[in-house]
Amino acid sequence: MPTPPRPRPQPRVLEGRYARLEPLAQAHAPALYGASSGPGAAARFAYLLDEPPADAGATQAWIARAAAAGDRVYAAVVDRASGRAEGRQALMRIVPEHGVIEIGDILWGPAIARTRVATEALYLAARHVFDDLGYRRFEWKCHDRNEPSKAAARRFGFAFEGLFRQHMWVKGGNRDTAWFAMLDSEWPAFKREYERWLDPGNFDGSGLQRSKLGVRP
Repeated sequence: MPTPPRPRPQPRVLEGRYARLEPLAQAHAPALYGASSGPGAAARFAYLLDEPPADAGATQAWIARAAAAGDRVYAAVVDRASGRAEGRQALMRIVPEHGVIEIGDILWGPAIARTRVATEALYLAARHVFDDLGYRRFEWKCHDRNEPSKAAARRFGFAFEGLFRQHMWVKGGNRDTAWFAMLDSEWPAFKREYERWLDPGNFDGSGLQRSKLGVRP
């Protein structure tokens, strides 16, 4: 495996069968606003650092701030079937000198949440991190009360490594952070299982899986 330091990720398009990751841009604002608002928006944003956007202009302003941050590389998650940006995610807490990187600030809207589009969005990011950039460690962190996020981390193959108590102060309250990660030594087997699961033959005519994803550290 490559040794550190590793290159910093740069905005780029990552193509899959069902999902495409595109560098986040203002052109994504209308669709991303739709994915961020409407019924259930409060629950989707409960554990994110930002709030549901009040209107499309708020989404445009958030995209501008995200682009200016400099310490994160944001991608719009495009559903290839519709061509619409139905979510967002970021590579963040990037430490090239140690080959460590995190995926976070994830919002997969209702059109893609718990579908093969969202799973492939995670897979595309992991493949880029390990295969293209040669990182050693890929992290996932979330509020310890965020049970859906913890379940997703485990399903995707991230191992639980511990709880960072009073790690952050977010939206006027304490955040104990649950810490998960996968390693470069685990990735080849995980990659094979992701590709097996993502194969079109694993889905029926409605897009429902025939067998579950089986990645375990």
